[in-house]
Amino acid sequence: MPRILTVDDSRAIRMIVAKQLQPLGFEIGEAEDGNDGLAKLQSAAYDLVVLDVTMPNLDGPGMLAKMREGGNKTPVLMLTSESKTAIVATVMRLGISDFVLKPFKGDELKAKVLKALKLPADYAAPGGAPVAAAATPVATTAKRVLVIDDMENVHKKVRSLIPAERNLDASLNAADALALCRSNPYGLILIDGDLPDTNLPSLTKQLRLLQPKAVLVAMALRTANNVTGEMRAQGFEDVLFKPFVNEAVDALLERSFQEDQELVSAQENCLKLAGFHGRDDKLEGYFQKLSAKLKEAMSKLAEGCFDSAVLDASQLPLGQPMRAAQFMADLSKVSADCGVALRLVGSAELAAVIGGFEEAKSLRLFQSVEEARAAA
Repeated sequence: MPRILTVDDSRAIRMIVAKQLQPLGFEIGEAEDGNDGLAKLQSAAYDLVVLDVTMPNLDGPGMLAKMREGGNKTPVLMLTSESKTAIVATVMRLGISDFVLKPFKGDELKAKVLKALKLPADYAAPGGAPVAAAATPVATTAKRVLVIDDMENVHKKVRSLIPAERNLDASLNAADALALCRSNPYGLILIDGDLPDTNLPSLTKQLRLLQPKAVLVAMALRTANNVTGEMRAQGFEDVLFKPFVNEAVDALLERSFQEDQELVSAQENCLKLAGFHGRDDKLEGYFQKLSAKLKEAMSKLAEGCFDSAVLDASQLPLGQPMRAAQFMADLSKVSADCGVALRLVGSAELAAVIGGFEEAKSLRLFQSVEEARAAA
């Protein structure tokens, strides 16, 4: 199994490199600067080094020079931004296999790594499919949030204000953010409106190319100026003002992720409830919307001459048992009014909740959709 050492001061870039190469069966080691990289090479043998140009303490060219001076001939693939390509001519003399421009595409990185390792272009991990035949991941609904800000405390604050179920990635600069956007689908991207050394209109254009479905929102201080107008002129759709307010973050999430808030999905007479991904004080709104959607769905089933329905409620939140029981009781009445017999799929906890509620305890509960269908 080939072993690859990725040396980059950006943890995000190291993660992206590992994510692209691990499916090929490669073992990935990480180092955060040139000194750390040299130490790793001394403690273990690697077949390839993926080396960033610009790093603190000891940069890529400096590490490469020390490697060659010490007799280490491990192949090196250099990562560089377009503005640093002049450095490539220098490091070529020290012996690199190739270089990759950042932000890079996964396929380009894989192809150059395989070439540097002298492996065939259709190389496959033991027991895996060839690279050329590997399926490209399909981004269904982009539920992730990306925060781009040079202050880590901002990342932590956003994380504390959004539901734990919502995936969040963070970047300190534009280059790392673009690299993340090449590998992950995002529904919402929050960007510091005063990001150092960044041309914001250029960044927003690049992000829209990489993430056409994402909502781009600037994070800015509230001032006497028309901040919202200024940010929209630079390509943003909205502004989230600092310091953040819970209600503003909640409203932004609701607007940004409307497309993945399909509370009830239907396949013939089988209905599935979506889970709840918000704070407890938003739970009542969830139940109200869910009730309206299910009433509509039951009516459609009746119109389609279905006399029974299977409801998968395995994701129904049970943190407020009485509210969940009341919801199920209301649903039982709706289904009865529509002439649709309801068979419920859920956990033992759900059974306990509805069992103690007179209006809901008549509902038949099953452990799986298949079991419920078989009982028709």
